[in-house]
Amino acid sequence: MIRTTAVTNAMPTTDLTDAAKAVLAANDRGGYTVPTAKLYPFQWNWDSAFVAMGFATFDIPRGYRELELLASGQWDDGMIPQIVFHAEADTYFPGPDVWKTAHKTAGRPRTSGITQPAVFGTAVRCLHDAATAAGDTMAQARTLPLFQAALRAHRWWLAARDPERTGLVAVLHNWETGSDNSPAFDAAFERVPTTTTTVIKRKDTGHVDAAMRPRDIDYQRYIHLVDTYAATGWDAGAQWQVAPFKIADVQMTAILARATEDLIALSFSLGTPEEQGELLDMHRRLIAGLQAQWRPELARFVSRDLIAKRDITTPTQAGFLPLLALDLDDYQRQRIRSELERWLDASRGALPSVPPFANAFEAKRYWRGPIWGIVNWLLVDGLARNGMHDLADSVADNVIGLIDAEGFAEYFDPVSGEGCGGDGFSWTAAVYLHLKQKR
Repeated sequence: MIRTTAVTNAMPTTDLTDAAKAVLAANDRGGYTVPTAKLYPFQWNWDSAFVAMGFATFDIPRGYRELELLASGQWDDGMIPQIVFHAEADTYFPGPDVWKTAHKTAGRPRTSGITQPAVFGTAVRCLHDAATAAGDTMAQARTLPLFQAALRAHRWWLAARDPERTGLVAVLHNWETGSDNSPAFDAAFERVPTTTTTVIKRKDTGHVDAAMRPRDIDYQRYIHLVDTYAATGWDAGAQWQVAPFKIADVQMTAILARATEDLIALSFSLGTPEEQGELLDMHRRLIAGLQAQWRPELARFVSRDLIAKRDITTPTQAGFLPLLALDLDDYQRQRIRSELERWLDASRGALPSVPPFANAFEAKRYWRGPIWGIVNWLLVDGLARNGMHDLADSVADNVIGLIDAEGFAEYFDPVSGEGCGGDGFSWTAAVYLHLKQKR
């Protein structure tokens, strides 16, 4: 039975809508929003996409500006980078000098050399729909360049990260998934060297308890990958050939497939017939790739290690996110609902990044157990898409309850409900605004 109260002995539920808006205002840096002060002082790709959708609930022009500034860092090949360094800051490592991408960003803000989950296209549609509903006569004109930026990014994904046309897009760095230290990557990282030519100067553990962050040895491997790809000049084809870490990821593919579906919807008023056909072909390819990763014996979907040529069966939140893009059959819905309820019952009624009953579970260490609001936002959408509205409502209520009790924390301990990581977190505020609007 799923809990309907997120936090035992929680504070009385209050409406924190104004407080959520205040978090976004505090993290505004003149048109783009940092995830949180000091810990993450730049503009992050998928953070800003979620934030833009939060702005869509009360300040549509500001939401457009968020995406426009993110798109200002887009590379000529179409990639929208993980980080856009609009301003100087010394509170984060690795900064722009470590990435060595200056030749890729001439005339634009400096950026990192990798990307993040493709939420951008979904955010574009969200803003366009909100603007249209509000009667904004400039909606078409403001959405069109963002639609084109998203289309270029999706072309990059399919060409650079699925060159063998499997229907699954791959990541070459764990940071690209946003799920940095997920145990799903442990086996793959065993073959990544810890050697690096870069002096590692971690700043994150000066702001957050080290017990909540990836380990030092993890960072050595993360920066080894950065060094490896920088040595190719950040050429997509060369990176694919030399990558020691190559994961065809179902979470990334599901988010991309859903964003492609959103671009298809926009294309009928913004695109050409050729672009509509191209997007439809992309979508069919991605959906087929996702469907092939269903494992009925696990009641979830699995990613694949392309170097080891084997499935990644480690239980993580990624296994449920294909609901965001797929219309499941009755058998799949029954199996996945049963497995989801097992996870939710063990973790305060919201989806954890790793279930408490798994061997790799760590309640407070980043992506090795905690509950993330944005993951549950995506899950709620996927559950509703597949007709599991009662479960979607329960998860949404429990996430709202966690935030009501603990504030706008980066993430939450799934056992105690405690807020963890950074404070005053932008995307947690955006989650709250989005879910409250739906209640």
